Amino acid sequence: MAHRLLRDAEADGWERSDFPIICESCLGDSPYVRMTKADYDKECKICTRPFTVFRWRPGRDARYKKSEICQTCSKLKNVCQVCLLDLEYGLPVQVRDTALSINSNDAIPKSDVNREYFAEEHDRRARAGIDYESSYGKVRANDTILKLQRTTPYYKRNRAHVCSFYIRGQCTRGLECPYRHEMPETGELS
Repeated sequence: MAHRLLRDAEADGWERSDFPIICESCLGDSPYVRMTKADYDKECKICTRPFTVFRWRPGRDARYKKSEICQTCSKLKNVCQVCLLDLEYGLPVQVRDTALSINSNDAIPKSDVNREYFAEEHDRRARAGIDYESSYGKVRANDTILKLQRTTPYYKRNRAHVCSFYIRGQCTRGLECPYRHEMPETGELS
């Protein structure tokens, strides 16, 4: 790994960006968001290349969010860098691909060398101004996907988890506890 640190990051195809590609739900409902940026902090969960990681808190009572995949993979699949839901419809990728009849198994190569070449080639095309050859923008939405799509952001998913110690009556942190102090909903569908 030491030899990679001495070389130019641009030559290795490492990604550096100024702002993440995220959905409205992950950004939160507050107009004021303070983000931290760490260049080449993690490797992408899909293509395993180092990328810029952004971390922020979408609201006062929310959990911290951070980007999980690089912008190249996000653009190729048209998904949020954090929650990996589709940016246009707000659906999981597999549901979207099934509804639109897109075969995404062949999209990103499996081997390390091919995956690296594939990502570098798409980065090169993006810098040259050539649009991505993504099939997501070319497919027309059908009735199924229009019924399934999320039309408004869902901010409740940013909330902190319920404190398991509070449920048992044993939480000693009080107001300093980072988890929610409320009883979980009970019922047939919970």
